[in-house]
Amino acid sequence: MSEHEPTLRRIRSFVLRQGRMTPGQQRAFEQQWPQFGLEMAAGEPDWTAVFGRDAPRVLEIGFGMGQSLAAMAQAEPEKDFIGIEVHRPGVGKLLATMAEAGITNLRVYNDDAVEVLQRCIADQSLARVQIYFPDPWHKKKHHKRRLIQPGFVRLLCSKLAPDGLLHLATDWEDYAQQMLEVLSAEPLLHNECDGFAERPAFRPITKFEQRGERLGHGVWDLLFRRV
Repeated sequence: MSEHEPTLRRIRSFVLRQGRMTPGQQRAFEQQWPQFGLEMAAGEPDWTAVFGRDAPRVLEIGFGMGQSLAAMAQAEPEKDFIGIEVHRPGVGKLLATMAEAGITNLRVYNDDAVEVLQRCIADQSLARVQIYFPDPWHKKKHHKRRLIQPGFVRLLCSKLAPDGLLHLATDWEDYAQQMLEVLSAEPLLHNECDGFAERPAFRPITKFEQRGERLGHGVWDLLFRRV
């Protein structure tokens, strides 16, 4: 961790419910992890060696089952993608998708995002950070567990390269408002839009999102640029 990184109070933004991996997820984890998995204990990787090239790097935090992250890695082969997810079945599912689709410009951590950022990601090294539909912790007494807080946003800013993009999305309106307030208050960020943004073309629409739209649920995107 660099001397300029904020010290974060460790309130977990997730509850670790590992659940059971399917046989396919377990098999993909065992077969694909040696090539595509990253170990936090190893510290900061040599990314040029990891990917076999030097390209803009995109980091996604909390990719769930990984469908949209895999789709983005396929759609943007000129970029290298790094995914972080604490839930092992989701990692197994993403690795299975990568193997089936032949995706090679994506690497995965199965760890806590805050610790990965602090221990493995160099300052000003990311072209984009994306966090889609993080746990809203909708009860007011649990809002302190929400991932998007001032200290965490400062940490993200330290990892973004100048002019790097921070992209958030949520389907909870009050969380969207909190996100907008927190990001707007960060002096290292500039809002690309007047308030919320239209979904950018590079973010795939998920089945969950499509179902929500049919039910009249909203989705709010935020696009902020590192100044």
